[in-house]
Amino acid sequence: MSRYGVPISFDNLVSMDHGPVLSRTLNLINGYVGGSGAAQWDEWMSDRENHDVCVKKSFTRKDLNELSDADLAVIDSVWAQFGRMDQWALRDYTHKNCPEWVDPKGSSLGIEESTVFTAIGRSGPEATKLAQSIKTQRELDTIFSRL
Repeated sequence: MSRYGVPISFDNLVSMDHGPVLSRTLNLINGYVGGSGAAQWDEWMSDRENHDVCVKKSFTRKDLNELSDADLAVIDSVWAQFGRMDQWALRDYTHKNCPEWVDPKGSSLGIEESTVFTAIGRSGPEATKLAQSIKTQRELDTIFSRL
C-alpha cells in the first residue's frame, strides 16, 4: 500500500490482540474457510504448526500468474525485512511501529485503509481517495465473483 497505493490481496485488515492481521488469510491459516479458496490454500500451504505455515510444493514464476512482478518485489522486500522474525518479534514490532493497530482487548477491530494510508504518511484527502478506490475494487470483485 505504501509503494503503489493498493494492497496485494484486498483482504480485510483487522486489529487483534497480537497485532494487525489479514482476516481471510488468518481464517485460511486456522482452517475456518471452506470452498475453493480453502482447497487452493490446502494445495499450496502446509498446516499451521507452532504459528508457522509454509509452502508445501515447488513452484516457478509461471505458477504465480495472479501476482505481478511488482507484487513479488513487495513480497520479497517484506520477507527480507521480517522473514527471520518469530511471531513474538513480529507482534512486538507491530505494536511499536504500526499506529493503525489498536489493542482490541480480546476481540478484533476493523482497520480502515484510510487509517493505514495516514499512518504511512499520505495526506488526509489522498488517504481517503485511495481507501475509496480499494473499497470500489472490493465491491467490483464481489459483483464479478457472483457471475
